[in-house]
Amino acid sequence: MELITPDFGLLFWMTIAFGIVFFVLAKFAFPVINGMLKKREEEINNALELAERTHKEMEQLQADNEQLLQQAREERVKMLNEAKQLSDKFVEDAKVKANEEKDRIIENAKEVIEHEKLAATTEIKNQIADISIKVAEKILGKALESDKEQLDYINRLLEEIEERNQIH
Repeated sequence: MELITPDFGLLFWMTIAFGIVFFVLAKFAFPVINGMLKKREEEINNALELAERTHKEMEQLQADNEQLLQQAREERVKMLNEAKQLSDKFVEDAKVKANEEKDRIIENAKEVIEHEKLAATTEIKNQIADISIKVAEKILGKALESDKEQLDYINRLLEEIEERNQIH
């Protein structure tokens, strides 16, 4: 029961012991503990500030990334459009060249056909003239008795044929 109702002496010595312990703690331990608490508080504040700066930097980086992605998308669209335009231009140029080549080939073919037509016409006229002369020779050979009459008639026919050929 003495602890529940302590004596004045016990209370006195306990107070002195507590004072000495408190004095020693206040002199040596509390400054170190307070220093460590302040240091810990500064570290926590620094960590919070660093976390806040990092968070802001991350938001800025995210915004920059979004902007870069948008620019990349725009650049991709631009490149695709340029490639399509180049492709269309290439196809159009190829069509133009093909049409020009086609026109040139057709023109050459027309010239060749016209030349062949003229050559064939001339050949046919020559053949007709030869056949006519042969037929006329046979007819005149029978009709005209003298050589002189035949030669005159033949010369006259040749002159007419030459005149016709010169006109055409």
